[in-house]
Amino acid sequence: MSKHGRILVAMSGGVDSSVAAVMLHEQGYEVIGLTMKTWDYAASGGSSKETGCCSLDSINDARALAVGYGFPHYILDIRNEFGDFVIDNFVDEYLAGRTPNPCVLCNTHIKWEALLKRADKLDCEFIATGHYANIRLQDSGRYVISKGKDENKDQSYVLWGVSQENLARTKFPLGSFSKPDIRQMAVDMGQLELAGKSESYEICFVPDNDYRAFLRHKVEDLDERVGPGNFVLTDGTVVGKHLGYPYYTIGQRKGLGIALGKPMFVTKIQPENNTVVLGTIEELEKKEAWVRNLNLVKYDNIREPLEAVTKIRYKDAGTESKIQQIGDHMKVSFDHMVSGIAPGQSAVFYEGNDLLGGGFLI
Repeated sequence: MSKHGRILVAMSGGVDSSVAAVMLHEQGYEVIGLTMKTWDYAASGGSSKETGCCSLDSINDARALAVGYGFPHYILDIRNEFGDFVIDNFVDEYLAGRTPNPCVLCNTHIKWEALLKRADKLDCEFIATGHYANIRLQDSGRYVISKGKDENKDQSYVLWGVSQENLARTKFPLGSFSKPDIRQMAVDMGQLELAGKSESYEICFVPDNDYRAFLRHKVEDLDERVGPGNFVLTDGTVVGKHLGYPYYTIGQRKGLGIALGKPMFVTKIQPENNTVVLGTIEELEKKEAWVRNLNLVKYDNIREPLEAVTKIRYKDAGTESKIQQIGDHMKVSFDHMVSGIAPGQSAVFYEGNDLLGGGFLI
């Protein structure tokens, strides 16, 4: 018997999850590695070499590490579940004029569920991932996620949707370390190639980071179905033609193909009439937002106004705000104007370093 019990570790083949697995192994856990095949690069219309967490090289790297340290490794093919939920949602959201957040959906509905289902079959009490975040059990009996030590790598933003039931069985071994710490650990392990692996900031299933080409590939008649539409100003004045509303996102400035003598941004997308509204930076700013599909983490409800820092995108520094739960929505009142609130993206609320919860912007 191991000192701490059996744990299933999600291994992508990258440095973070690999070091997490070895760390737990050396702490005395009975580690079982699992690599999830979530998508098929060729079927997504990719033109360049397959890269990232689902490539054959990454799967082989994860397996080689596990074999080297003497613990089992399995591959789990969840392409059907992933495609049916995450990719279909990605396409549907763009067709609805919103900007999707696939990593959140994948964590919430696919990866955690798939990991725990397999953990049960393998008699694993816990699962672990290489996310930079922390987790603890409060006196209230609720589990709370908090930011990882490395502010530049903190991934709590994409974890807001994980349920209390799933958090109870989750460990984040990297939460108290920085990225340079983890790379150095890989060097100390003798894994020089692993330590030097570059990071991908792209959406894993979008080849070449070109979401417009991906949409065309998934919806073959997209250009015929949608077609060109009007760019208009806030007052309705038509100022030019665009390629079709799904190809634009709120806050976009570059790639509009139109010059109006001053910087203009996409401020609104109207799928019902294939119209993209342009405005100044001031017209892009708002002081209030509404959030749907809430999942609360630290508290079970927030019925009274609460001071919080709200992040509206992953790399957002966050804005001081007041949040209040009204029915199944959250009202967010920012302390000052915020630019680029994009429906479909995640709004995530923090109290200090603790994750209060999150949802999708309306």
